[in-house]
Amino acid sequence: MFVTVDGMERPLRAARVATYVYFVLCGTLTGTWVVHIPAIEERVGISHAALGGLLVVLGVGAFAGMQVAGPLTDRLGTRTVVPAGGVLCGVTLFLPGLAQDPWTLAAALLVFGFCNGCLDVSMNAHAVHVEKAYGRPVMSGFHATFSVGGVLAALAGAGAASLGLAPALSMAAVGAAGVLVALASARALLPAAGRPRRGAPTGQRRGTPRRVWLLAGLALMVMLCEGAANDWSALHLKDVMGAPAPTAAFAYGTFAAAMTLGRLLADRLVLRFGAVAILRYGASAAAVGITLVIVGPWTGVVFAGWALFGLGLSGCIPQLFSAAGHTDPAAAGANVSRVAGLGYVGMLAGPAVIGWLTHLVSLDHAFVLLALLCVTTAVGARVLRTDPVVVRRGERAAADESREHETAGTPH
Repeated sequence: MFVTVDGMERPLRAARVATYVYFVLCGTLTGTWVVHIPAIEERVGISHAALGGLLVVLGVGAFAGMQVAGPLTDRLGTRTVVPAGGVLCGVTLFLPGLAQDPWTLAAALLVFGFCNGCLDVSMNAHAVHVEKAYGRPVMSGFHATFSVGGVLAALAGAGAASLGLAPALSMAAVGAAGVLVALASARALLPAAGRPRRGAPTGQRRGTPRRVWLLAGLALMVMLCEGAANDWSALHLKDVMGAPAPTAAFAYGTFAAAMTLGRLLADRLVLRFGAVAILRYGASAAAVGITLVIVGPWTGVVFAGWALFGLGLSGCIPQLFSAAGHTDPAAAGANVSRVAGLGYVGMLAGPAVIGWLTHLVSLDHAFVLLALLCVTTAVGARVLRTDPVVVRRGERAAADESREHETAGTPH
């Protein structure tokens, strides 16, 4: 399969594979920082509370990078910005490992977060253009491979720890490999994806459509739920259900595995049932799942609830990102940056919001907020209805049949 971009034919399949590579790369680089957090925390000599504040700095950097990279991607094209983001992210990965005190660690996390945000938005913008060229849903598969990168990071981190390597050294090695991968994959990207036509107004001049802000609001709610599950699922099993620590740790694993499985299946389901159905029924299933977590009398029921919660949420964010990018192809980067940016705010806020609520109510009652957010997302799913690329297979077949009848009835 080939796609024509600025008069040049390039293999679309190669562009899709390259996009998978960048999602794996982003997941690997992010995961490498995550698996080294305990060692870096000990090296710098900070408390868990101080680390929490520094993670906010990382988030601020990522948010800023997203807002810069979005319009820049529309102006320069994804083939320029995506590999640049990958290189910068790889180059700066080792900086947290060199930190000697909280201030230098904060500076390192701010820089790394900024570069990570640049890569995140630009690769999602390129994914939108690949999906548009394919003419069918492929976004969820890209997001699934991000999780694969996290697994690779965990394996690499375990290997480095067994060899006794210092965090800075092992992170530098992964970062250097990431730079090579980013550069090697650049040629397969779509050459001018995201570059507006000559004479067309840029996304900034047009302003952000109201629909994009609605999508961003939904992304904030969905990713707030994801962030809460990441940080509180294991603690819920341990503190509320009384499960031993090894068992409680599987709560997050169950949620994450269900998320990955759901994203591997979501593209086919979107093609069959449509993006609106995936968001509506996915969010509804997540609401049922977190309700099982809240009211479940046995550990098995709670595990099933976390699995359903992850499975339901799995397809939501890819559809929101995809819809944002397709709203205005000439401003795909800027629009994705709005949705990803607010979503990232939700991811950071989720653990803090649940933590604050635990000062007022019990942890399981605090999860009622997550159920309400999922229900609100399900109600707001109709905002995806006007998406021009992701349609149901039945609607497409009906449209093709209608065109055939019209053609048959038209004299030549």
